[in-house]
Amino acid sequence: MKVPPTKGTRRPRCANAWTAQLPAATALIALALTLVPVARANEAPPADVSAGPPADVSAGGHSAVAAAETLQLGRLEFKACEVGAQRGNGVPTQAAFCATFAVPENWEEPAGRHIGLRVALVRSMAAEADRDIVVFLDGGPGGAATEDYPALAAAFSPLRNHHHILLIDQRGTGASNPLACGDELALDVDKPSRSAGTRSEPAAQLARIRRCLAALAPKAAPQFYTTSEAVRDLESVRQALGDPPLDLVGVSYGTRVAQQYALRYPQSVRSVVLDSAVPNRLVLLSEHARNLEDVVRLRLARCRADTACSGRFGDPYASLRVVLERLRQHPQAIDLRDPQSFALVRRTLGPDDLAALVRFYTYSASTSALLPYVITEARDGRYGPLLGQAQLVVGDLAERLDGGMSASVLCAEDGDLLRQRPEDEGTLLGSGPVRAALLACKVWPHRAQPADFHQAFHTSVPVLVLAGELDPVTPPRYGTEIVDALPRARLLIAPGQGHAVIGAGCMPKLVGDFVQQLEPARLDDHCLQILGETAIFLDANGSAP
Repeated sequence: MKVPPTKGTRRPRCANAWTAQLPAATALIALALTLVPVARANEAPPADVSAGPPADVSAGGHSAVAAAETLQLGRLEFKACEVGAQRGNGVPTQAAFCATFAVPENWEEPAGRHIGLRVALVRSMAAEADRDIVVFLDGGPGGAATEDYPALAAAFSPLRNHHHILLIDQRGTGASNPLACGDELALDVDKPSRSAGTRSEPAAQLARIRRCLAALAPKAAPQFYTTSEAVRDLESVRQALGDPPLDLVGVSYGTRVAQQYALRYPQSVRSVVLDSAVPNRLVLLSEHARNLEDVVRLRLARCRADTACSGRFGDPYASLRVVLERLRQHPQAIDLRDPQSFALVRRTLGPDDLAALVRFYTYSASTSALLPYVITEARDGRYGPLLGQAQLVVGDLAERLDGGMSASVLCAEDGDLLRQRPEDEGTLLGSGPVRAALLACKVWPHRAQPADFHQAFHTSVPVLVLAGELDPVTPPRYGTEIVDALPRARLLIAPGQGHAVIGAGCMPKLVGDFVQQLEPARLDDHCLQILGETAIFLDANGSAP
């Protein structure tokens, strides 16, 4: 039986249609997902790097001098390059101009060790760009802007009509002295583990963290890889570019960076866009369990209310609880084909792995449409669909996020405020991520942040906040909280959507109009109403049997 599409519902016909959306869907879906370092693919140093800002260059603002292979902006000389993860994930790279910019690792000791930040500029499509520059602030913590931007390039296209786009790999990520350890030291606190058992034991976890810290010691002091240092880095880069005003576009964790920068350097900011916003007062991880539980229940209740879906799958939430309890009693060893290499691999699935997998599915409307199907298959003992599809997401994130930087941010900025909540124990996610974070922060180096770090965000510049109606991490109520405290702000909610919605429907145009006009109240957001939840998959082929 076919499911009649509701207003605004997209009907994918096959799994290929879903997997084609994965690169964009996974580019920015994390918020405190990893708490200690994960492995990254070996990356050659970029060939497009300059040795830092050259002296005695008088060009300022946007009087950029471009040759075939170079571009000069302010005191920075850029060389032609390609940005992107370049890991064969189907996402094209983006032509840009790149440089390295040296900053003190410890801003309080400017004569001490320096680190190089990878900086990239994606040129405006205009013959002469506006003076203000758009800055993409990546999510995670642990995402690298130059790696993730190509997956969002279409969303930034309207902004490029008038503006250059500035990308900076935040210190500790990408090519900016990444805090990454080898695969044997990887520990994924909030991602499905590749093997269960002793890997999650506290003693083994602490041993891996200590080995990782020993490996990082020659090149980095992790306590200096936080949001506070990152905003000082950004201001230093801005000054080197000739003091242009900045239009901040933060996604997920990047919204914390945007708020902190606007609070510390208000004179440098022209406008702020916060996609999937984290209120400045929020303690990361503290509400993950509640937020996920709310969205899972809402997503699966839709199946119960649909005749075709409930007829095929019954009550998917009840089935999910059955699978969860079964895995608590007996973790399952599963053999399956890797969806990218096609090699036969064995995975051990436990209750924490199940919770993390379901969480990944809820990040987007497209992947959420698979939940009733993959949950029911798992209930009946067939775990392949659940794991096989998710590996495309999990594997991508494992390479994209630098977990050491994530640990540095979380332990310094949130660790002392993080508490286990009794009400989380009965949820799908439970208190596992919080317990793991508290354990990691016992040994991960961190130092006190400014006393006003978690103050409420306030600014006089225009602010546009974007939220997915069914975001499992940063729900719309966070956006409401931020907007209600600001004089020139507006919240746009994308119906049926999940996390990171800047590319959804007409949202790119609305963001482009906002940055150009700075009048959030005048934006016509009726075009967002064509969005909606994706038609539920009744089998592996799509919404119709």
